[in-house]
Amino acid sequence: MWGKVEDPGERNGAPWRPAEARSDTTPRRPARRPATASTHLSSECGRRQNPIAGPNPSSQTRSVLIRREIPADTEVVRAIHLAAFAREDGTPGTVEANLVDELRVDAGWINALSWVAVEDDNVIGHVVCTRATVGPDALPVLGLGPLGVRPDRQRSGAGKALMMHAIIGAADALGEPAIVLLGHPTYYPRFGFQPAVPAGIVPPDPGWEPAFQLRTLTTYAATLRGDFVYAEPFRRL
Repeated sequence: MWGKVEDPGERNGAPWRPAEARSDTTPRRPARRPATASTHLSSECGRRQNPIAGPNPSSQTRSVLIRREIPADTEVVRAIHLAAFAREDGTPGTVEANLVDELRVDAGWINALSWVAVEDDNVIGHVVCTRATVGPDALPVLGLGPLGVRPDRQRSGAGKALMMHAIIGAADALGEPAIVLLGHPTYYPRFGFQPAVPAGIVPPDPGWEPAFQLRTLTTYAATLRGDFVYAEPFRRL
């Protein structure tokens, strides 16, 4: 759902799940969309061809600016996710694009945690964290995703910059204790993610292991334990 993983290199940050699990960063019900071993919630982890974009000039080095999303970015952010998560048959990634739209008007949306990558004055990537909770006391944490990069600019460093220099740093600066995602288990550890279950954070679906991962931040405490709950739009998938 979030992109096909051909290798766990830097591509769209879509979540990954084993064959019996749901799609990574954005969980789904298997009855609605059977999961595959290669699906994930990031478009940087699995590049696919984009019918509306040109060839990937991967040999070119360009300067990428990372900044917070502004209202003028809304339409291009949607277009990025439509293209980044397009299916192999060319069907646009409407589920992911619609998810971002629904999150944007949900109580779990956090303006300070929606970031874009800009190259030559063009927005080429987007990532967002939204409010999630853990345990019976609904302790606040973050759920990451979707993370999408325009197909012709995947493997350009934009996804890595969005993850490490924007969303993780911004979340830490805001005093958030942890970020949780469903993602490729060999890709996200480079950003400090580790299996969440050993830390006591329980996924809605046991089949999400080992893709269900946790990134602890400065204010994290080991007492943060219990069932993990995404923002409402994720739960409607």
